[in-house]
Amino acid sequence: MARSDAVATYSIVACDLDAGQWGVAVQSKFLAVGSVVPWAEPRVGAIATQSYANPRYGPDGLALLREGRSAEEVVELLTAADDGRAERQVGVVDAQGRAATFTGEACHDWAGGRTGNGYAAQGNILESHETVDALAVTFEQNGHLSLAERLVECLAAAQAAGGDRRGQQSASLLIVEKDAGYANLSDVLVDLRVDDHELPVVELRRRHGLHSELFGITPPEDWLTVDEALAAELRDRLGKLGYDGELGRAFNDWARNGEPRGTRRRDRANRSGRARRAAQAVGLGAPKSVDHASPGRRNPAARARRAGTGSAAGCATSMTAP
Repeated sequence: MARSDAVATYSIVACDLDAGQWGVAVQSKFLAVGSVVPWAEPRVGAIATQSYANPRYGPDGLALLREGRSAEEVVELLTAADDGRAERQVGVVDAQGRAATFTGEACHDWAGGRTGNGYAAQGNILESHETVDALAVTFEQNGHLSLAERLVECLAAAQAAGGDRRGQQSASLLIVEKDAGYANLSDVLVDLRVDDHELPVVELRRRHGLHSELFGITPPEDWLTVDEALAAELRDRLGKLGYDGELGRAFNDWARNGEPRGTRRRDRANRSGRARRAAQAVGLGAPKSVDHASPGRRNPAARARRAGTGSAAGCATSMTAP
């Protein structure tokens, strides 16, 4: 592999066994690091392959995990079969949350890793060990967050601690959960990549925030009670779009069919969250397009702005269909 192909980076491989989620977060001074480093499969495990990365560690490692091998065994088997292991770095978390990390002796300083309950953190060409320590400590101290949020926080803390000593370029976040992805027909819950950016971790955080608004869980405090005034506005807005009659039926008809062509996507996105929260509050149910996007417990209004600000519920096409 050419020397310019080194995937010098910091990453964390982790799981949330209670949520049934496994994931990888990574940042590097490398174009499109998310296309090489992260691998994960629900109920199997997750892998990060980096330094002068051997991409076959991903599928081959998952195959070994699928056989029931522990994280430590997978690392030993992968590296033992690789003549280039001295330049490799890999982190693994298995189905039981056991973790292992490996850093070859020829990886460029600073290089190393550490493991803990449910995670493996590693990096190379770093300013110091403090980058990996920040990954580990941040993961350990944020168990109250979702796995995706936790891993984004880990990247941010690692960057603040020094990061890759060559600088920043790309970052990615991969989270898997059985049947939790699009239309309940995918295991990929989150797959966000920043391929080339001056501040990739900052941009990854922004994109994750957008993903949470569209596909996350709406906090109960953001639900609306539809009083007479709001119900009247909903009827008026739906009526102007051609959906008349009983409010619940009209709203569901709109959710299935969308609104007239020509409405700008940004306008629809800005107006959609409050309307969906209003629909939930009166028992109208989430739009079917939302159900297709992710499990029934999720909807695209999570982390939307609190009710009571801005215009009352507007009607908009769901933004969840590709």
